[in-house]
Amino acid sequence: MKRSWWYRFIFLIAVTVMSIVVVIPTVMDFNEESNYPVKSKINLGLDLQGGLYMILGIDFKKVYKDEVRSYARKIEYTMKDDAGVIVTGGEIDATDPLDPKMEIMISSASDVQKTKDKIHEFFNGLLRITGEDTSKIQIALTNNVKRTIEEQSVTKSIEVIRNRIDEFGVTEPEIVSQGKDRIIVQLPGVKDIDRAKELIGRTAKLEFKLVNDQIPMAQVQSWLKKTEDAGIVFNKGDRFSDYIKKVNENLKDELPKNYILAFEKKVSKATNEVELKIPYLVDLNPRITGDDLADARVLIDQQKNEPYVSLDFKKQGADRFEKVTGENIGRRMAIILDGNVYSAPNIQTRIAGGRAQITLGSGNFNQTMKEARDLALVLRAGALPVQLDFLEQRTVGPSLGHDSIDKARFASLVGCALVFIFIFIYYRVSGAVAMVTLSLNVLFVLAALVGLEATLTLPGIAGIALTIGMAVDANIIIYERIREEIRKGVTNYKAVEKGFEQAFWTIIDANITTALAGLCLLNFGTGPIRGFAVTLLIGIVATVYTSYFAGRLFFEFYMDKVEGQDLSI
Repeated sequence: MKRSWWYRFIFLIAVTVMSIVVVIPTVMDFNEESNYPVKSKINLGLDLQGGLYMILGIDFKKVYKDEVRSYARKIEYTMKDDAGVIVTGGEIDATDPLDPKMEIMISSASDVQKTKDKIHEFFNGLLRITGEDTSKIQIALTNNVKRTIEEQSVTKSIEVIRNRIDEFGVTEPEIVSQGKDRIIVQLPGVKDIDRAKELIGRTAKLEFKLVNDQIPMAQVQSWLKKTEDAGIVFNKGDRFSDYIKKVNENLKDELPKNYILAFEKKVSKATNEVELKIPYLVDLNPRITGDDLADARVLIDQQKNEPYVSLDFKKQGADRFEKVTGENIGRRMAIILDGNVYSAPNIQTRIAGGRAQITLGSGNFNQTMKEARDLALVLRAGALPVQLDFLEQRTVGPSLGHDSIDKARFASLVGCALVFIFIFIYYRVSGAVAMVTLSLNVLFVLAALVGLEATLTLPGIAGIALTIGMAVDANIIIYERIREEIRKGVTNYKAVEKGFEQAFWTIIDANITTALAGLCLLNFGTGPIRGFAVTLLIGIVATVYTSYFAGRLFFEFYMDKVEGQDLSI
């Protein structure tokens, strides 16, 4: 055999061995405690292992009313601090629930124009004045504000729900938006509806803790290295709160008294995996909590044209905040939500009056604005930016999934047996080669599913079945081209060579067309549709490799052994 054949053969053997090693835990159903070096298994979707399916809805009518009330409070503060005028919030007119209006009561008619001027100065583009007389002004939200609320409410709610579901240890949750006001949550393997609802809908735990910057970061990293050496690492599917708890318990004799480690998580939007953990050494007990905070909002510094986050504290919280900031000027204060650090701004001065602002530094305006909005959403009372209503919920029993798996396995065995029998009878030795390449095709698809940590669903099984059909089709194209060459009277060597060459572009064309459809499904589809697209795309790559390249490898070996004198096809 030529040297190039050996290179290709070694590559095929290496890929095959690796695939077998990766697939064994799934086939043998190993658990996490087994001694087998590979722990990953194929993730089963909601339809195969059972779980929860919920549809959450957002009541924007209530959101708009809360938002206009919030702006009314801001106007009260602004008029008191900047103009020395006392105004109070009045009644809400919800005749049009999608455009609620609120009255601002003004004690003196001479202050009406002052109030209008301040609204134009500080809330231009956010509020519109819909009515006025000698004692009051009526305000309403602008369309831009309502549009921003709609966009942020859904996307931020999805992010918050995803963080909370991490506490469940669900490996592959599916959380997607449906329309403008609904969120679909699928939790494979979760059966406790009440706990899931409590976890998703609970009020967040917001804490403000001082950061200890006197300990160098090198020391903090050495502590983390020690915990890693002790086997404490964060793996996908683990609860992040459990990881933090184990780290601090392991380091309780190392950390300064009354301090613990907290982490800022950087989560990949593509894979939803934690790709970076930034450690902070923070107070054990919070100096201020979310109960002390009244409101948080993004405003623009008119002089610098930079966004910042404005904080308003309640009376008791304002006193505590003034005391803490006065005693710790120059230190950082970590903002921690549900145990995760979201920001750690510097305290630049003593902050009195219950109002503070967090500047985010200079840089790209849009990026700074996005960071400011995210931080403001985190800081507001309750982590969820809006109240979510549970519109629909249903439990998919695991028995249905097991039944589907059993039937799919039986159908696959019967289908494979019929296909193998047919191609062996029809193509004889060449049919045996096709049987080997088809088996390798399925093996590579399953290994890729494990390697990519993709989720296998019922449509995904359909995608594998379609892949097998395409692989059989590719083999038939190649074999029939070889037969055509033999009928022309060319030698067996040449017939095999020309058969593969002439079939190549036909196979590529067919698979590229299917791959384009698969990419569209992957990009625009959701849930099971994406699962089908993933298995289909993986199957296309495996089909081209096994049918053409691996098949040609086997035929070259076959021709070499019979010295081109015989070709059973």
